[in-house]
Amino acid sequence: MLAKQKSLKDISVNEKVDHYLLLNKIEIKLTKTNKEYLDLEFRDKSSFIVGRMWDNIDTIKNITKEGDIVKVYGTIEKYQEQLQIKVDKIKLTLVKDNISIEDFLPRSERDFDEMIKELDNLIDSLKNEYLRNLTKSLLKGKNLENFLRMPAGKSWHHAYIHGLLEHTLEVAKLCDVMHSFHPDLNRDLMITGALLHDYGKVFELQYKPTFDYTDKGKLMGHIVIVSIEIEKATEKIPNFPEELKNQIQHLVLSHQGKLEQASPVEPKMAEAIALYYADELSAKTNAYKNIIKEYNKEKGGWTNFVKLANTYFYISPKETNGDYKESLFEE
Repeated sequence: MLAKQKSLKDISVNEKVDHYLLLNKIEIKLTKTNKEYLDLEFRDKSSFIVGRMWDNIDTIKNITKEGDIVKVYGTIEKYQEQLQIKVDKIKLTLVKDNISIEDFLPRSERDFDEMIKELDNLIDSLKNEYLRNLTKSLLKGKNLENFLRMPAGKSWHHAYIHGLLEHTLEVAKLCDVMHSFHPDLNRDLMITGALLHDYGKVFELQYKPTFDYTDKGKLMGHIVIVSIEIEKATEKIPNFPEELKNQIQHLVLSHQGKLEQASPVEPKMAEAIALYYADELSAKTNAYKNIIKEYNKEKGGWTNFVKLANTYFYISPKETNGDYKESLFEE
């Protein structure tokens, strides 16, 4: 059934909607005349879209919740340059509809098996036995399963299944590049820091029914969580050097770079600086690409103002072969 419905990223103004979608948000709000309406957000694998339901909301407002899969009927409209669904009717799906929550969650475009091999190779490349044992002791069992499937964030960057794994590999590879330029840096320390810097997101985030924060994640945050996990793991590894433990904890505690960016400490080692900028480069590039992708403007232009980035984004005009044509710049 899902294979027959058009992706949200491909729909246009005035098109009719008759879609199974994941309900990401539902809020009851008031119009200027104090009439209740539903402020909604839906998603499929391709994109998000907001929705507004103005009439007959009593039939649905108290029986649906965030994370439900629903059948949505309505029409695509444009409001303030953004597409939205004017919702006429919403139905809850039934077991007989045979729809799974994972049918609506986006996934990494990278080959999963290839990424697992890269992860294994990076761990095996660690020459320091303490750091290798530390990494293996954390990345195993149920925690490894969650690590491999978890998004790296709720919505900002690598916000899709296997996103945490993809982001982690990018950061590790960038640290490897820095080591090729600066061989005096401690590669094992940087790679271990890269592999574990977001490990706390295994406990901070959840991906079912939707990408969201756990109670533990909201109360502690992934940086504090990973530091605690490292502390517990090193206590179980005989003779783990105290100085090495302090260094790896420093890398993960400082990987967001600045106090105002939620780092408990700022980088005070060259390896920590390299990790911070590798993390920034991977996260920001992915986030900005996804913002631009959401707009899907083949002829170029500008996005709306993006609050998280505090700017607009320019979309280069492209032809199907990726080349520019002089005619694009003609009057």
